[in-house]
Amino acid sequence: MNTPNFFLADLPLETLTPTTVSEACIAIKRNRAQFLSKRNTASLIRTLSNVARDWLDDTYPFRERALKEGPKETGFSQATLARGLDEFFGQITKPNLEQLIVQDLGHNGRLDEMTSSDSEHAGERASRAMGPELLAHVAGGALPNPTFLSMMLSVLVRSAQFVKCPSRGAFLPRLLAHSIYIVDPKIGACMELAAWPGGSQSLEDALFSHATCVTATGSDETLGAIRNRIPGGVRFIGHGHRISFSYVTAEMLSSFTLPRIVAKAVDDIAAWDQLGCLSPHTIYVETGGAIGAEKFAELLATELAKRELTHPRGEISFDEHANISRRRDFYKVRAAHSQDTQMWKSEDSTAWTVVFEAEPEFHPSCLNRFVFVKAVIGPEQFFVGVDKLRGKVSTVGLAAAGGRAQKLANELAEWGAARICPIGQMQNPPLRWRHDGRPALGELVNWTDWEMQF
Repeated sequence: MNTPNFFLADLPLETLTPTTVSEACIAIKRNRAQFLSKRNTASLIRTLSNVARDWLDDTYPFRERALKEGPKETGFSQATLARGLDEFFGQITKPNLEQLIVQDLGHNGRLDEMTSSDSEHAGERASRAMGPELLAHVAGGALPNPTFLSMMLSVLVRSAQFVKCPSRGAFLPRLLAHSIYIVDPKIGACMELAAWPGGSQSLEDALFSHATCVTATGSDETLGAIRNRIPGGVRFIGHGHRISFSYVTAEMLSSFTLPRIVAKAVDDIAAWDQLGCLSPHTIYVETGGAIGAEKFAELLATELAKRELTHPRGEISFDEHANISRRRDFYKVRAAHSQDTQMWKSEDSTAWTVVFEAEPEFHPSCLNRFVFVKAVIGPEQFFVGVDKLRGKVSTVGLAAAGGRAQKLANELAEWGAARICPIGQMQNPPLRWRHDGRPALGELVNWTDWEMQF
């Protein structure tokens, strides 16, 4: 299917100038005032959930195009894309969107009019939440889901939105924008997308000069550079680089539970080819279980080999291949001189790698399905091993049960983890998760409080 030229991202890069960016911002703000600002929440939820339902249909033209052209455009295999799209759009339902509003804003009518929660009603108070006039999203990274979510939340808070994609990262966001436009052209008219290389300062300055709020995802250095260039009075919401890992307790290492735990761990590694802040670099495995941490690593390697047959890793660059090969060579030498290190790897390719180490110190993975398994005696040794990550951790995948699970969750929360989830769900957070520990909708809106008593 061919898409019409609704957005700047549909046009050649050379057509982009500061003037075209500025004119686009003016147009979508005007369209927001006319078509979006007065829409009620129920109608917007209906539109978004209908779009998501379409994307779950294998015969939907936009999904078909995403899966046909996506491997070349994104580097992910068709199977990886299909799973990622299913997991994201499966979350965009009417109940989930309604619950997100209640969780973050306290009342499902908060975006429509002055409303009171139970506690506010008792104090004769009411409040209303309002989205920014123009949200500018500076998208980063290879994964489409964070950009997808930003686009949908912008619609929900009734903001005009301009999505600045990486120079080669506009394919899937463009398809989502077109699918929204087809379902509701008036909402589509309040959206703009463009793609240009990072550091195009004149284009970004034109965008920032019209924005009410700027969101950005990327490295800490990128966020710092953007923050320094945003005009005074413009809100900035940044999500920088984060690390994730998993923890498996000894009680879960029985012959009955282990196969399921290993398969779930591979779900986390294979999802989006282990890219993104939610992917595990390392799986920490307690010693003292019925099956040792070293055996866990061996079984993980076997399962990764099987998964490569059904959900192959996507194409990677020469530099990424070279990086994996260098890391493999390093651990091959170490394994030859120490029984505390072992390595399993795909033959004749860099598709997957598992490195087992008996020492707990965290080392970042080069990703693309390269994972460490580290043995630890218990939480005390584990926290020593990851201490340098304090304040930089996004997600901890946890395989534990009963009272131990609760105790570990509390310890991880006190240590600073923003999200704890079952192993197997690391790359599939619920719609209502608090990204980096902050409420998704709550950060976007401004509040008006009404004190009603005389």
